Amino acid sequence: MSFTTLGLREELLKAIGELGFEKPMPIQQKAIPSLLEGERDFIGLAQTGTGKTGAYGLAMLQRLDLSNPKPQAAVICPTRELCLQITDDLRGFARHLPRVTVVPIPSGPCAGCGSTAA
Repeated sequence: MSFTTLGLREELLKAIGELGFEKPMPIQQKAIPSLLEGERDFIGLAQTGTGKTGAYGLAMLQRLDLSNPKPQAAVICPTRELCLQITDDLRGFARHLPRVTVVPIPSGPCAGCGSTAA
């Protein structure tokens, strides 16, 4: 299976290639088609470093209405560090999507965030 068979928009495929990913990980192969089918809950379990952020992140970015300038998605993270890591990953995937901004909103002081939230 390749990323092109998952139904992702060209801008995402370009970013995926630039990031050096050649084929989807097993969690991505299962999650992305399911998440693109419609609004539903999805629980995916996989080890660290196996592509979970790409699994839900790519599906989330694919489903964005690029003509709508309002916030359309949120990812809730248990730690500031994970918040920043996921932000970096999503920014990488979204680099060619027009008018898409990925913003971290961590709780408390956060080195590298540029701001804090209560």
